Amino acid sequence: MGIRQYKPTSPGRRNASVSDFADITDKKKKPEKSLLKRLKKHSGRNNQGKITVRHRGGGHRKMYRVIDFKRRTDGVTAEVISVEYDPNRTCRIALLQYEGGEKAYILAPVGLKAGDKLENGPKADPKMGNCLPLANIPAGSEIHAIEMQPGRGAQLCRSAGGVAVMNATEGGWAQITLPSGEVRRLPSSCRATIGQLGNTEHSKVRLGKAGRKRWKGRRPHVRGTVMNPVAHPMGGGEGRNSGGRHPCSPTGKLAKGGRTRKRKKASTKAIIRRRKSRRYGQLK
Repeated sequence: MGIRQYKPTSPGRRNASVSDFADITDKKKKPEKSLLKRLKKHSGRNNQGKITVRHRGGGHRKMYRVIDFKRRTDGVTAEVISVEYDPNRTCRIALLQYEGGEKAYILAPVGLKAGDKLENGPKADPKMGNCLPLANIPAGSEIHAIEMQPGRGAQLCRSAGGVAVMNATEGGWAQITLPSGEVRRLPSSCRATIGQLGNTEHSKVRLGKAGRKRWKGRRPHVRGTVMNPVAHPMGGGEGRNSGGRHPCSPTGKLAKGGRTRKRKKASTKAIIRRRKSRRYGQLK
């Protein structure tokens, strides 16, 4: 796949680009109707109607594609029917049809195309697109869609271009290196899919205009320093002020360098090496 540049017919188009969607099998094919669900919008509000996540609202109407993150259909060969676009995520999805006629969507890795055969389970070969327990994956393999607990479904490495590396397996535990650089151990019975996720150039797409952000359901973001003191801790002052304090949220929570992870979180013991912070180096 690649990036297609627009012709500069307007200021908004001058700097805009879009994916060429070359990895999609059929651009006119509609998604599988049995795997669609209505996606209700919440606009960043909780069950009381209060805004808990700012800058959300609007956006294009879309249906949710039900993705099989667990892949527990073992010992049955599945054929890739098509590779499709999913408006709910950055990577592509692939429609599978098992020998029994069951259909399912999965996250599509690089190089997957219509007609390929995939398998799930401990007896599957460690080749691109197959889903295996970590204990059955050779060391040094690239993996994605990784479970954190057996049977819970994939939680790690699910975005475009995402890939982790299988390091080793010992004593019922598997050690992997995540895209952030963090080295973590997981139960070796957790499952992962072989290969790197597709649409690797997604980060190079330039929106070009504010309207494309609104299509995604993102409303304008206003800086705290230009607000009044009643609306933000960094607001107020004569002229342009830097705020006079460390950057923070409207509720006063530090925005840069503040620790957000609980110190006594149970999964901390599973982290062998923390990821590196760009600002402060190695996190502790």
